[in-house]
Amino acid sequence: MAQQLAATRSAAAYAGVRNWASTRTGEAASAAYLALGHAYMLDHKYSDAQTAFRTASQTGKALDDYAAYLGAQAALQAGHTNDAQALLTGFAQRFPESVFTANAPVMLANAYLQQNNAQMALVTLNSMTASAVTQRNDFQYAKARALQLAGQPQQAATIYRSLYANAPLSYEAGQSATQLNAMSMGLSAAERKIHADKLFNAKRYAEAGAEYHAIGKSGALSQADQDALEVYEAVCDMKQKKLSRHEADKLPATSDDSAAAKLYILAEIARSEKDQQQNRNYIQELIERFPHSRWLEEALYSGGNMYLLVRDNTNAIFHYKQLYTLFPHSLYAPSAHWRVAWMNYRVRNYAEAARLMEEQITKYPLSNEAVAALYWRGRLYEDPEKNFAQAANFYRTLSETYSNYYYAILARERLKVIGNQPAVAPSFVLKSVQNPAPPTLVDELPENDPHLIKARLLANAALNEYIGPEIQASPTAGEWGTLAEAEIYSSYGETWRSLRAMKKSGVSFLSMDIDDIPHKYWELLFPRPFWDQIKASSAAQGLDPYMVAALIRQETEFNPGAVSRANAMGLMQLLPSSGKAEAKRLGIKGFHTQMLLNPSINIQLGTSYLKRAIDRFNEQPVYVYAAYNAGDTPVRAWMAANDYRDIAEFVDSIPYSETREYVQALIRNRELYRQIYAGK
Repeated sequence: MAQQLAATRSAAAYAGVRNWASTRTGEAASAAYLALGHAYMLDHKYSDAQTAFRTASQTGKALDDYAAYLGAQAALQAGHTNDAQALLTGFAQRFPESVFTANAPVMLANAYLQQNNAQMALVTLNSMTASAVTQRNDFQYAKARALQLAGQPQQAATIYRSLYANAPLSYEAGQSATQLNAMSMGLSAAERKIHADKLFNAKRYAEAGAEYHAIGKSGALSQADQDALEVYEAVCDMKQKKLSRHEADKLPATSDDSAAAKLYILAEIARSEKDQQQNRNYIQELIERFPHSRWLEEALYSGGNMYLLVRDNTNAIFHYKQLYTLFPHSLYAPSAHWRVAWMNYRVRNYAEAARLMEEQITKYPLSNEAVAALYWRGRLYEDPEKNFAQAANFYRTLSETYSNYYYAILARERLKVIGNQPAVAPSFVLKSVQNPAPPTLVDELPENDPHLIKARLLANAALNEYIGPEIQASPTAGEWGTLAEAEIYSSYGETWRSLRAMKKSGVSFLSMDIDDIPHKYWELLFPRPFWDQIKASSAAQGLDPYMVAALIRQETEFNPGAVSRANAMGLMQLLPSSGKAEAKRLGIKGFHTQMLLNPSINIQLGTSYLKRAIDRFNEQPVYVYAAYNAGDTPVRAWMAANDYRDIAEFVDSIPYSETREYVQALIRNRELYRQIYAGK
């Protein structure tokens, strides 16, 4: 009921939790009142929230620190600063193990600031000088406000400027700019430009563009600087697909970095217009005039991608090679280098492909592409080099180091094909492969750990955002925290939250052998909710249920309420039109779109849709997977090339990165499901 209340906050949900709370005592009642307070906060009913949190503290003890801290938040929002101060004063002494111990003084300082009591705010903040919390944005902003109110504007301004420059994506950055303007100590154009550049680098193009525009129109710049900012604003518009060829042609001529940006814009527009010659001309001009510009780096990668999509290997290789040669430390360099290696393989220039694959492994050993290079270098040792023993070295290294990666699965298949091989000294290249030690993970939870106990109570109260931090507050959480968080979510049916907890744990599960870590972890990482329905619907369509589970895991992480930007809905991400068509085929009467959010119906319709896709592609799962992600038309175009030596080569030749990785993930998922649940 608490989870439903947090999600819907309907009148019925509120009534249900209130009634439940009124019939319970102790920790159960306390959790229910916390759930009510949390929901009231989400609905901005702060006085009601304050009352609910107060009641929670009177009925239970285990979550008293949450009742106090969240109650203080509600009191501040309601304007009841005295209540907030009472709850926060001495918080660390009352709750020394609380996850809020570092946060409480900052909130207390803000309570004093609401009362214009700058001195007490400074006293509170200055008492924390030895704490790491002093580096946080909210602490710094509170200190600046206190200094400002205490009549120390220069010291306050220094902090505001630092927040604006160094934390541009934070709430405090915008507030700092407001306060500086209020003190008539506004930001310089140079400071605002640095801020806008950081927004751009974070891909916040709308905000960056608005800031470039505002700086340019401020009247404080030379004409040259205004022209440069107009170009940068245009880059932001282009990234948002809001810039026309006509607007690009009208951009001013400049002579600094913005001139390179303009050439990049023109190259991108030429690409969108499929004018390859013009695109080449602009990139060549960038190479000649701005060989070290970030805009050249962007243009080269984009140009390489353009030629990759139209299967022009020569020009694609040229652009990618220029990129990793001119910008060897670029984020794009590993990908660009691999694409040159792969295209050499595809045109059967095997000697160069082998050299580049070895270079990929040694120069970029931690890149995803290095894993692919290990596999395909092994294939080249097989054919044309006929050095099967060295091929086996590469396959074994791949299988042992990246145990459950897609390429490790392929490597084990090749080892079966080539059979036992005599031992030979491994290639020097394999020394670059790093084999991480498996982490220490336990499969039994410390039931008496106070943080685990509180985390479970937090789940009962639907305070989901605090479950992970509460668990991680335990000094031994490194051994069991991931398992605990995932199991808590799984216990009330939030499989997708459980799966995300596993993914964000930082543990490289896919590098580990199945036997390296407890089986519970694998079952949480590759769960089987709705399994009876998946099995029944798969059987009705003659499908492998693990294929269906693998697809759902990749599409929605088993979130039945998932809706994509394209309005694909439910577990198997069906468009309403597709759902309606499948419902008609299956004789399901009265179909309406919301039925796609029903797991049982979605699986029934989705497996029917999947079976028809398999029939269209002659029962080749790889083509089906690719079509499920990219659509039938591009897949048939890729198939039409008909120059792949095997299906693995087809997969690596898919030009859409998202689709290629999607296909590889489904193959891996299906295989892991089979291994994890073998015999079950």
